[in-house]
Amino acid sequence: MEAWLWPLVAALAIAAPWLYLRWARQRALARVLSPAELAVIEGSIPFYRSLAPELQRQLQRMVVQFLHQKKFIGCAGLDVTHAMRLTIAAQACLLLLNKPSKVYRELRTILLYPGAFIADRPEMGPGGVVTPVRQHMLGESWSDGRIVLSWDDVARGTQDWQGGNNVVLHEFAHQLDSESGSTNGAPYLGSPDSYRSWSAVLSRDYANLRHEAWLGRQDSVLDHYGATSPAEFFAVATETFFTRPWQLAERHAALYAELRQYFRVDPRDWLAAPPPPAPEPALLALPQAARSYAWADW
Repeated sequence: MEAWLWPLVAALAIAAPWLYLRWARQRALARVLSPAELAVIEGSIPFYRSLAPELQRQLQRMVVQFLHQKKFIGCAGLDVTHAMRLTIAAQACLLLLNKPSKVYRELRTILLYPGAFIADRPEMGPGGVVTPVRQHMLGESWSDGRIVLSWDDVARGTQDWQGGNNVVLHEFAHQLDSESGSTNGAPYLGSPDSYRSWSAVLSRDYANLRHEAWLGRQDSVLDHYGATSPAEFFAVATETFFTRPWQLAERHAALYAELRQYFRVDPRDWLAAPPPPAPEPALLALPQAARSYAWADW
């Protein structure tokens, strides 16, 4: 072989694996979801058919990429099915519609348990003594590329979408939050003006929720778990935004506006407004004599 060909052969040998991987990735991402897979997505997102065609195409492309790039691991004997993977991928990618995204670039692994799992967490007690406490968890999001989910609770949130609780939306909101460099309730927003407005609105509503939780009020549209930290407030607000948008917009208009600007969608376009509450039953009017007797008896 001519001497001048050796550098070319060496360069091709080095580039060949990279070129093959790139070709394989492009081929995988070009895959079209089958009718059976689309049926699973429709079951995972009850308003899927109400999405604009372009949003449906976006979601399908991101689901394909998600399934190609992320690894699912069943824990405690759970056999993870393709339908489970599709359900989680579809709900997670719902948070990325209309947003330039690498589809959770830092996330690599989803650990899936059959139900709630137990985790040891440090808890500070009197005198600053830290002790491990065993907690039952529905999900966790880690900054090292892992998410842990309870399949029972994924299924429960899917079946009762407008119940306000969705563990997939909650944990993947934490992933978005961490993209800014820290998980503190302020995801990457772009301009400084956006952060000023975001901070003012979310700080106020977070403080109000903490006050409501302290009072034990039960009429909040936001789960009181959001009062535990700014990061949890953002995650709770996110799941409420996508599951109970009309109620959130009515009770927290400024918060809803901030979330709508960040997520670049308005779930009210997809979910019908809830029926108005039934009026309180009117008290039956008693005959005058009976009313007089009752008051006189007191």
